[in-house]
Amino acid sequence: MPAVSKLNHVGNHYKTMKTFILTYLILLLSTNLKSAQIDETKDYLQYHKQIIEAEKLIGEENFKAALSQYENVFDTYEFVFLRDYQVAAQLALFLNDKQKALHYVKEGISAGWELKAIKKNKYLSQLNNEPEWKSIVNDYDSLRKVHNESLNQPIRNKAKKMFSKDQRKAFGALLKIGDKAQQKYAERKFAPHSERQVFELIEILESAGYPGEKLIGNRYWISTILSHHNSISTEYVKKDTLYTFLKPRLFEALRNGQMSPYEYATIDDWHRTVVSDRKEPGYGFLIAPTKTSLSVTNELRQIIGLRPIEVRNKLVDVEQRTGMNFYLPGNPWVRGNIEIKD
Repeated sequence: MPAVSKLNHVGNHYKTMKTFILTYLILLLSTNLKSAQIDETKDYLQYHKQIIEAEKLIGEENFKAALSQYENVFDTYEFVFLRDYQVAAQLALFLNDKQKALHYVKEGISAGWELKAIKKNKYLSQLNNEPEWKSIVNDYDSLRKVHNESLNQPIRNKAKKMFSKDQRKAFGALLKIGDKAQQKYAERKFAPHSERQVFELIEILESAGYPGEKLIGNRYWISTILSHHNSISTEYVKKDTLYTFLKPRLFEALRNGQMSPYEYATIDDWHRTVVSDRKEPGYGFLIAPTKTSLSVTNELRQIIGLRPIEVRNKLVDVEQRTGMNFYLPGNPWVRGNIEIKD
């Protein structure tokens, strides 16, 4: 692609790179992006809406109806997020349907659930005494192979290298003492690196789609890179045009199942928080919602198919009462309930 060869000559200087952005983005907008187009009959915003309905049933402890709802989703959509198999397996076990629980454990392995992670789930440990458990262990490699063969390995390798670069560069900020020194490093050293990373991501989006759980079996690497990009500094983020371009494409990836709602929320939460200098409500991860801002937070979450705060908190309560693990996403600042402040 002609624009790519031009970008390879772009230096680290921010102003020089900015002169290429408009031409590059216009070329991309005119490209036929077949790989990123959504299957109109498989809108994953509807997928997540149905999962939220199942989660509401879990909050009411109507586990049988909740499992039925999950199974309806599994029957409808070709790609299923690993977390939903994880929850279904535990619901089946709670309902004493061990065969069905084992079935969803197998489905989970084929979707990327590692055996060591399964063994860490205390609630599922009661399956270890079932005769079929031994067959799961014996079949693990073949089930794991199904997962690996479903991934785009070249893109996965590229995304992993991008993440490693990002971590090394981000570590440099930790070595700087004081806010001014860290901001100077972020804008002069990290920003040019981050821009090159974003341009590389745009190329991947164009050729293969968003590199998340569906494409590369990982929902952390790229969302971390973009979260770092959106948190360089308030001044930088306010002027940044790359994320402005990326945002609708990320939403498209969300709709076609290549991106999870949590990934989108993590990335956009940083942008909203930094641009507003922590004054505007977000998705409830970086800034805890208040009683007055809760409706805005829940509206943002609804748009992207992320459960309302109240539903999440009910799920946490059910986890504590039953011992099940619903693998609720969070970050180092969020564990368990999301506090709603006065």
